[in-house]
Amino acid sequence: MATVTTSDGLADATGIATHAAETPGMPQLNFDHWGNQIFWLILALIATYLILSRVALPRIGAVLAERQGTITNDIAAAEDLKVKAQEAEAAYDKALIDARAEAQQIVAQAKADMQADLDAEMAKADAEIAAQVAESEKAIAEIRAGAMDNVQAVAKDTAEALVAALGGTADTATVSAAVDARMKG
Repeated sequence: MATVTTSDGLADATGIATHAAETPGMPQLNFDHWGNQIFWLILALIATYLILSRVALPRIGAVLAERQGTITNDIAAAEDLKVKAQEAEAAYDKALIDARAEAQQIVAQAKADMQADLDAEMAKADAEIAAQVAESEKAIAEIRAGAMDNVQAVAKDTAEALVAALGGTADTATVSAAVDARMKG
């Protein structure tokens, strides 16, 4: 192989110095090497595609499927919990309504019991008052009868005293008959 000597005296075994002098710029843009670059590009893309389609994408797909399954399960669980919460709320509302109805029933029963007790006490008090009124009327009747007897006695004594004061004589039977007749009406 021949060595090329450059102007500064360095030897170039690969011919790069000569090549650099022939084509200025980047070697990737040199049309002489494009066939080789396209081959390696296609080979790299195929290898990348095979690696992605056989290894990476199935793993990513599995992760996405698992994630979607988890999301679906969570949504289903949330729906179930929502239904259970609505059922619990309905049960709570029903229990609350039942409790209010029972409380109103207890209050009504207590009022009825108190009214019955009050009526019984009122009847007892009315009976006691009626008994006292009867006793009072009996006592008044006795007092009235006693007063009438006293009035008759006083009237007889007064009539006898008046007849005697007027100068007459009256026997007790006549005065009693006259006072009795006048008292009866």
